Amino acid sequence: MKNVIKVALVAAGIFAFANSNAQTHKDSTLGHKIGTTAKKVGNKTSQIAASGAAAVVDKKYEGKCGPNGQTVYINEHSHYYYINKKGHRVYLKKSQLMDKKM
Repeated sequence: MKNVIKVALVAAGIFAFANSNAQTHKDSTLGHKIGTTAKKVGNKTSQIAASGAAAVVDKKYEGKCGPNGQTVYINEHSHYYYINKKGHRVYLKKSQLMDKKM
């Protein structure tokens, strides 16, 4: 009798676990949209702040640009970099710089 109860409890547990994992998740909920929008706003704010700080502190490299046409800056150690979409500095080798299109 004890074995029958154990088997029934295990089966009920597996059945309950399978049902809880079978639910679908909609990514278009209001909370998801708010989180995505907040992340975009934060990234853009960071990019603008980093670009402004770089323009004040470091020199622009006038004749060259980054891989996707970004403005290239030169810091006090003669390192070349551009600011990406998240506001981070991406350092480049001199061979990676591209000529600016006129």
